[in-house]
Amino acid sequence: MILAVRGAIGVSENSQGAIHAAGRRVVRELLAANRIAEKKILHIVFTLTPDLDAGNPATGLRELGFGRTPLLCVQEAAVRGAAARIIRVLVTWRAPWPALRRRAPRPVYLDGAEGLRPDLGSGPAG
Repeated sequence: MILAVRGAIGVSENSQGAIHAAGRRVVRELLAANRIAEKKILHIVFTLTPDLDAGNPATGLRELGFGRTPLLCVQEAAVRGAAARIIRVLVTWRAPWPALRRRAPRPVYLDGAEGLRPDLGSGPAG
């Protein structure tokens, strides 16, 4: 069975270090919250708001050793009035069929991104 889960994180500033750190953090939290092993990941897609152009979260994730996982970064659509300095992420992975019956994928929204989807609830893995 193929599953996917979304997440997002606010980035404190438009710097390479802040973008790398935020990308790593949101992915770590998503993987922990959903008990996803890297070897089960099919791919990870990041989007960045247009005001984040100093770095690439995929590069930051590679620093954690995600050398075989396909990663892609694209720019989020520029929408007037949208939240600034946000990285969004979509993780797609392969899971055994019973996994979905035990619990649905859990999104993670951090550091100011919680307001993007208040209907879903979120936070760090507990």
